[in-house]
Amino acid sequence: MNTISSPHLEFRQNELLAELRPLLPEEALLWEPEDTIPYECDGLAAYRQRPMAVALPQTEDQVIQILKICHQLKVPVVPRGAGTGLSGGAMPIQNGLVLSLAKFKKILEINPLARTATVQPGVRNLAISEAVAQHGLYYAPDPSSQIACTIGGNVSENSGGVHCLKYGLTIHNVLRIRAILITGEVVEFGGLAPDSPGLDLFSVFIGSEGMLAVVTEVTVKLVPKPALAKVIMASFDDIEKGGNAVADIIAAGIIPAGLEMMDQPATVAVESFVHAGYDLNAATILLCESDGTPEEVAEEIEKMSAVLQKSGATRLQVSESEAERLRFWSGRKNAFPAAGRVSPDYYCMDGTIPRRKIAELLKRIKAMEAKYQLGCMNVFHAGDGNMHPLILFNGADHQEWLRAEAFGSDILETCVELGGTITGEHGVGIEKINSMCVQFGEKERAMFWGIKESFDPGRLLNPDKAIPTLNRCADYGAMRISNGILPHPELERF
Repeated sequence: MNTISSPHLEFRQNELLAELRPLLPEEALLWEPEDTIPYECDGLAAYRQRPMAVALPQTEDQVIQILKICHQLKVPVVPRGAGTGLSGGAMPIQNGLVLSLAKFKKILEINPLARTATVQPGVRNLAISEAVAQHGLYYAPDPSSQIACTIGGNVSENSGGVHCLKYGLTIHNVLRIRAILITGEVVEFGGLAPDSPGLDLFSVFIGSEGMLAVVTEVTVKLVPKPALAKVIMASFDDIEKGGNAVADIIAAGIIPAGLEMMDQPATVAVESFVHAGYDLNAATILLCESDGTPEEVAEEIEKMSAVLQKSGATRLQVSESEAERLRFWSGRKNAFPAAGRVSPDYYCMDGTIPRRKIAELLKRIKAMEAKYQLGCMNVFHAGDGNMHPLILFNGADHQEWLRAEAFGSDILETCVELGGTITGEHGVGIEKINSMCVQFGEKERAMFWGIKESFDPGRLLNPDKAIPTLNRCADYGAMRISNGILPHPELERF
């Protein structure tokens, strides 16, 4: 049964399906409600919309033909990976097509001598490391969702992970991208040479959230697996001391392989879930990892321990085995599902601030908990200031959801006030599009639109995401939160 209620939408759907059916097998073209419902949102489940249809191509030529058809019919296209994104970047458009790259899951080439792997966009992040482990190599970016998230999605969002401080984000670990424009034209960004000819569009494309082109192939860097890795779990009896310790470590000239922070509500929730061995009496803990040769690790662990003690750590525990190191990290990587065990719903934020402002932001968030009458667990990539507050609420209570949304906006705008940004690795999507109005002025947004239109003049690729229009910013200015109250809460936000 087709639930497209508008006669115009029904006509558009039939028009699109008629063009796509000769191109794709029956099972690779979905349009019935029971088939398209699984695609109505990504990891930001608060916002949902069913598309007219979902296409699951298996070849690059099919992608080219699909995009040509959508360009001709002026049908919006939303590229989709595994759907693990947390900013609504893969939420469908009602009158559009979801283009799923889930079947693009081949590892095309592994070159252990050049330390590269060429993969299709549907390959899981962790699958690359598993495939190259026999060569003593791995792929460094490791988002918490790495068992499920795909490389194409990582490129679209410029994903990071717990080891991004030392090894960098996706942009620092990808060499070459092959992609298709909305017109069906094949383009390539980057290359295997140290310097690629022409304009540097590589850094423009990574993190563009599917707004410029559809990824079909990615070549990534591989790095040698360290001979040894150890983690210090440092406990602090005060959040401010823990926050300041992060800046102290970097100021000492130490770049740990990972530097993560969790507050007490987070460690309590996680410990009952995975039994990671966390210090539940600490107001906050830091996980500080060192990797390299045994000699390098011993020296760096000693240096970090001295800095942490000077910064006020009440307890230091160094992992004594690889199993214990992985257990420490399992707690951090399972913070999100642990939040789901203690609250009906949670809203994961993603802002970035200067390291020296971590303690200030944590104090502000504590005050916001009282202001919005909602709890918050804090877990984050402390080493590069990428914060992930988890706002706890009951989604069945509409007023609680409105307060959670307002709480999140307050956190993001506080990040900007403290000299940071509204996102670190989750992207803007629809979640933070209003906050873009706060961080960037009209001239800057016009420049963003200029880049978008040079790739996609018809604004068909992932429209209404990431870059706010002038009208949206004017409307948001009139709808700004005041004293925790959202004006006209009965109005739809998106």
